[in-house]
Amino acid sequence: MGVEGFPKCIKYLLFFCNFIFWLSGGVILGVALWLRHDEQTSNLLLLQFEGNPAPTTFYVSVYILIAVGALMMFVGFLGCYGAIQESQCLLGTFFACLTILFAGEVAAGIWGFINRDTISKELITFYDAAYDKAISDPKSKQAATTVLTAFHKMLHCCGKSDFMEVHKEVSELCEKTPSQDKPANCHTRLQELFSHKIYLIGISALVVTVIMIFEMVFSMVLCCAIRNSSSY
Repeated sequence: MGVEGFPKCIKYLLFFCNFIFWLSGGVILGVALWLRHDEQTSNLLLLQFEGNPAPTTFYVSVYILIAVGALMMFVGFLGCYGAIQESQCLLGTFFACLTILFAGEVAAGIWGFINRDTISKELITFYDAAYDKAISDPKSKQAATTVLTAFHKMLHCCGKSDFMEVHKEVSELCEKTPSQDKPANCHTRLQELFSHKIYLIGISALVVTVIMIFEMVFSMVLCCAIRNSSSY
């Protein structure tokens, strides 16, 4: 005997929320794959200078997002199937997975907020090291030129600061633009690049968190209703 009345409404609400959750997992997975293969970020983060690779913090975060997106799609499917089948076992498993996922997302959100500027700062330090080598060490100039050219081409930027004159050795590597369209400095471009991407991730995470809270409530209500209906 299936649930009737208000619990039946909860059943279909839970199915609908899980379907949205499953779609959200697909969106997060898609965004993470886009971030991983985005031309700007991938070309910059694959650079090496004097045997030192570019910071990998961003890629670690992206791989975590890929795993979270895939897990969300699995949990969303589990919730949809458990709701339709009115299975206490599946709903209990779904609730446990959702709780773990929720705790992980909160922890990741806190970590991301604390380290929100880390990625851009690491890349700024990487750029500055190549910049300084290009103007002070002839032996490292070729390697430094490769790194600086990649930054300038990908970000349409030049130099460290708006208030600092770009050295001749570096200015030769900058893209030629009309004087009235002077490129921004690379520090600013790097901060804008990653703050924009973190903003997208933050919006996605907030939407998913709200959906997860509703799902946890609905799954427990439905599970109790199924147990009560089976006792009659």
